[in-house]
Amino acid sequence: MRPERLTLNLRSTGSCKQLEAFSIRGGRWRFISFPGIFGMIEHPEKGLILFDTGYAPRFMEATRKFPYRIYRWMTPVDMENDFTAADHVRAAGYSPDEVRTIIISHFHADHICGLRDFPNAKFICSREGYSAISVRKGFAAVKRAFLPDLMPADFEARAVWIESADRVKLPAEYAPFAEGYDLFGDGKLIAIALPGHADHQIGILLTDGTSPPVLLGADAGWSRKAVQENRLPHPLAFTVFDSSRDYKATFGRLVELSRKNPGLRQVFTHCPEARALCELPYDGGDCE
Repeated sequence: MRPERLTLNLRSTGSCKQLEAFSIRGGRWRFISFPGIFGMIEHPEKGLILFDTGYAPRFMEATRKFPYRIYRWMTPVDMENDFTAADHVRAAGYSPDEVRTIIISHFHADHICGLRDFPNAKFICSREGYSAISVRKGFAAVKRAFLPDLMPADFEARAVWIESADRVKLPAEYAPFAEGYDLFGDGKLIAIALPGHADHQIGILLTDGTSPPVLLGADAGWSRKAVQENRLPHPLAFTVFDSSRDYKATFGRLVELSRKNPGLRQVFTHCPEARALCELPYDGGDCE
C-alpha cells in the first residue's frame, strides 16, 4: 500500500576505508569507515524510487582486472554485513522488478553498483554527466571512479535526462540555491546541481509540505559535520575531484544553506552520522 505522503528510508550497502583527514580539514590521520548509503523514497503516486544504489558484489567483479583493480586498492570496500539495494528493496516488501525509477546522482562506482539488479527501472540522471563518462575506459575510467561493467547494456534506452524536466525557481528558504528540476511535476522531488566532486552531480530536495524537508546531497560533502563547521576536505582530496573550483563553490553554498535553514537536513552518502538513520524511516530527528 502506497503512503499518503512522501517517505524516505536510508539504507547502507557496505562501507569503504579512507583517511579521516582526507575528508575533513583537521581530521586525524587514521583510516575510518565511510558508509555507502542509498535512499528508498516512497512516493504517493510513483511508488518506490531509489536515489542511487550503493555497493554490490558486482563491484568486486568489475575490479578484478587491471587497471580497474586500482579502484579497489585505493578504497577498500567491505560489504560482508550489509544488504545490496535489491536486498533492501525485498526486505521492504517490494520486488526489484517493481522499481520503476532510479535517480542517479553521478556515475562513480559506489553509487551505481546495483543498477543492473532493477531491469524495469528508468534512470533519471544528467545527460551531460553521463556524456562525461560514458566513453571512458581503462585508466581514463578509473581516474573518474567509473567502472563501465556496472552499467546496464540498455542504459541509454532507459535513461530519462533531468535536462528535459521542468526548471523551477526554489523558495527563498533554499537560497543560495535558486532553481532546480521538478522531476515529476508535483514539487515533491526537485533535482539541484551540485557539481565539483563529479561532473554535473545532482542532489535531490524532498519536500511534500507535511514532512521536514531533506536534501540528499550525494558526495557534495563527506559529512554533515564538515558542512556545519565549514571544514573543506584536505587539499589532497581535490586531486580526485572533477573540478576543485566547482566543489568549493558547491560546498560554500551548502554551508550557507545550513546556516540560513538549519531545519533542512542535509544527508550525504558517506556521512558516518547518517548511518544511525539507516534502520529507521526518516522522521526529522537528528542522527547524532
